[in-house]
Amino acid sequence: MSSYVESALIDGERVLYLGRVSTWALFWPYLLLGVLLLPVVIGLFLLISAWIQKKTTELAVTNKRVIVKKGLIQRETVELNIHKIESVRVEQGVLARMFNYGTVVVAGGGNPVAPVERISDPMAFRRAFLEAQEAALPAALRMAPASG
Repeated sequence: MSSYVESALIDGERVLYLGRVSTWALFWPYLLLGVLLLPVVIGLFLLISAWIQKKTTELAVTNKRVIVKKGLIQRETVELNIHKIESVRVEQGVLARMFNYGTVVVAGGGNPVAPVERISDPMAFRRAFLEAQEAALPAALRMAPASG
């Protein structure tokens, strides 16, 4: 694409010098643009990072185990047999209670701990786990009378 000056030349006319605006003369507008765009770029990075974390974190209760998977490129998985889990702890601060999210910490025999942060409706997970653990108990243990 030629410049306007080149397209406006008549026969026999040639350009001897073509001037441009100095980049240094535009330092302040460039700096201002950089300062204004930096928060947008950082915000976009944080937004994409949060979206990836949301899409790549899975927490499941099956009839046999609890499965935790985190990460996209660097994957971390924990799978605990439902009979080996000793405790499920739910941690929720004030904001987490208000917006119904929290951290679920699953601890099992042999001391493997699987904390999963910012899980939606952690009490539903806890409830599902307790129901699955109860259903996985042998019938003889479920019907055993309480000693007293």
